[in-house]
Amino acid sequence: MNWFEELKNGNFVIGMVHLDALPGTANFKNNMPEIYKKGIEDALALQNGGVNAIMIENFADMPYSETLDLSQSVALSAVSAVIKSKTKIPIGIDAAFNDYKSALSIAKAIDADFVRIPVFVDTVDSFIGIIKPVCDKAIKYRKMLNAENIKIFADIQVKYTSRITEQSIEGSANMAISCGADAVIVTGSHTGGETPLESIKRVRNAIKSPVIIGSGFNNQNAKEQFKYAHGAIVGTSLKTENKIDLEKVNELMKIIKK
Repeated sequence: MNWFEELKNGNFVIGMVHLDALPGTANFKNNMPEIYKKGIEDALALQNGGVNAIMIENFADMPYSETLDLSQSVALSAVSAVIKSKTKIPIGIDAAFNDYKSALSIAKAIDADFVRIPVFVDTVDSFIGIIKPVCDKAIKYRKMLNAENIKIFADIQVKYTSRITEQSIEGSANMAISCGADAVIVTGSHTGGETPLESIKRVRNAIKSPVIIGSGFNNQNAKEQFKYAHGAIVGTSLKTENKIDLEKVNELMKIIKK
């Protein structure tokens, strides 16, 4: 059984590798060796703790832009390639905030398995201004790269944004799948904020494709949320002092497997 079929079967955990600020960003500390080291350590802690996949993100590159500049993209690609070489589980790329070209290009270059695209079908107002959906461009770009094996995980009504036009969450979910997403991500209002159970239920009832929890997944809500979602992306609740804590990963996976 391949990894995507495992996702469809449920209880699929995607652990986040949150990279420190990359070159070209305000908070970069000229510390590439440390960025590599921490990225590898976090990825291995997640793998050794039993998560099903990992996703690498330029998490600390605040304030985000809609797309990465060249130095960010090259650094994200380089670190991701090294992490890929050190791990054995599926890997995804999230080029925050919504850089589908960098995400897909890096995924293709390092033979990653999936990407996250936060603004796929919903026009949203965000802290960086209005962001328009990129579903048409992303699907065409994936085709151009001959990368249709790379799955697209599309957020719907994504955290940190508000919608320009009213649309039900079911409508956004169906639109995302119709426009080529392989799975949809449902989030709370912010990173670490719990995803409303009612939203998860509504999306699960609306589509047949995998539904993934995008924020606030933890030991306390894991069992209940996995009654309805196929998978979850988790990072914040697994950290101690900004590093992935193997004991916390073990504890979460033990709860899920009970």
